[in-house]
Amino acid sequence: MKSVKKSVAVLGLGKYGCSLAETLYSLGEDVLVADMDERIIRDMAPKVTSAVCADLSNEDEVEALGLQNMDIVIICMGGNIAASIMCVTIAKEKGVGIVVAKASSPRMKAILKRVGADKIIDPEREGGVRSARILASQHIHDYFEIDNNLCMIEMLPKSSWIGHNFIELNLRKKYNMNVAAIKKQDGNWGYVDPSHKLKEEDLLMVIIEKDDINKWR
Repeated sequence: MKSVKKSVAVLGLGKYGCSLAETLYSLGEDVLVADMDERIIRDMAPKVTSAVCADLSNEDEVEALGLQNMDIVIICMGGNIAASIMCVTIAKEKGVGIVVAKASSPRMKAILKRVGADKIIDPEREGGVRSARILASQHIHDYFEIDNNLCMIEMLPKSSWIGHNFIELNLRKKYNMNVAAIKKQDGNWGYVDPSHKLKEEDLLMVIIEKDDINKWR
């Protein structure tokens, strides 16, 4: 069963922000995007739930976006630290549960964490699609593309899987997923014991087709 739809705001529409917003929307989330470039807003409007032209360095215009209605706010302005700080601060003041910010340097990362960002995006390590997959699911910890249709994910078990072993769950048949490994208590990955009863903290390494991810998340 699909998880409850999230409301996500993506502030700043460079290449990364556009990729992130489009992928989140394709995954079924409600996505608001904002940028001061009218051309980009026109282009993005049919690809997301709502697109707003706004100066993200202007406090009043950021306030007017209604961030208090969002489950996640993602600030993708790695080149504008002042605007990023203000947007993070406003989002946290509005009570947003998860505030994510893109940082272009270690110093910017440290500053954004200090003002309240819950997670920092590293554009050198993450792509928009990968970030969207992780943010859109409460179970996925990491996501790696293997080829055009296949991916590998690190994920926590769904609550309905806890206390059941892999034989009982039959994940391959139900979800077309193959559990390749499970992280042991010592922190190392190990082979899967089919009789192992899943615990809430078990981290699974799963190989699955991209089109099948939405069947269980």
